[in-house]
Amino acid sequence: MKKGMLLMSVIGVLFFAQSCDAKKDAATTTSNETVKMDTVKSEVPVGNPTDVKADPGTFQIKPLKYGYDELNEYIDAKTMEIHYSKHYLGYINKLNVALKESNIKSNDIVEILKTLDMKNGALRNNAGGYYNHMLYFDIMSPTPQKAPTGDLKTKIDATFGSTEELMKQLDDAGAKRFGSGWAWLVVKADGSLAVTSTANQDNPLMPGAEVAGTPILGIDVWEHAYYLKYQNKRDEYLKAFNSVLDWKQVEENYRKAK
Repeated sequence: MKKGMLLMSVIGVLFFAQSCDAKKDAATTTSNETVKMDTVKSEVPVGNPTDVKADPGTFQIKPLKYGYDELNEYIDAKTMEIHYSKHYLGYINKLNVALKESNIKSNDIVEILKTLDMKNGALRNNAGGYYNHMLYFDIMSPTPQKAPTGDLKTKIDATFGSTEELMKQLDDAGAKRFGSGWAWLVVKADGSLAVTSTANQDNPLMPGAEVAGTPILGIDVWEHAYYLKYQNKRDEYLKAFNSVLDWKQVEENYRKAK
């Protein structure tokens, strides 16, 4: 009798140990599978910017100098695709329609902006949207010149004290712009530099601008420029934008604006 009870006890201990090991193996397997699933990257397919074409009209789309995914560390590819192929393209197509409706023959966007009737909402919004985005996409690069040099650096240092201080003021202007709009570095009529911001698709070339001048650097702070990656964190987007800002192009803009 005692031997039988002892044998049953040994069998019970062995069964319990085997059961625990099985549960442990199952938990490990489940854990490993979960980790593997969590680390799978979700790739969102994007198109090719060279495929984007405007409708026939006075103004056409300016080719993007890089692929949608080339700024991905700072501005995600899907945002770039939507921004360029939907928003920018939309402004161009609507601008061409607004020019026809206003019987404007000029193909000089700067002249159009400087002389436009600010009560003409269609022309104001779409001429601004075309010009502003053309500048914005042009001053970004996956391999940017990281800091200004030459005459522009000298001017920045004389005006703001340092490039760091200029960027602080630009970021501040962009962060404090309520709602949609832009932050700008402009060359004023007297050749001086100034930081300003405008609402919606307005810019400093337009009549009645608070700070008038020729933009050489413009940062889009509409939500469509950053929301997929940064949601409501506009300040993080502004800091990220500084990492793709190409000072070589800004210097070229400055040379033309002087």
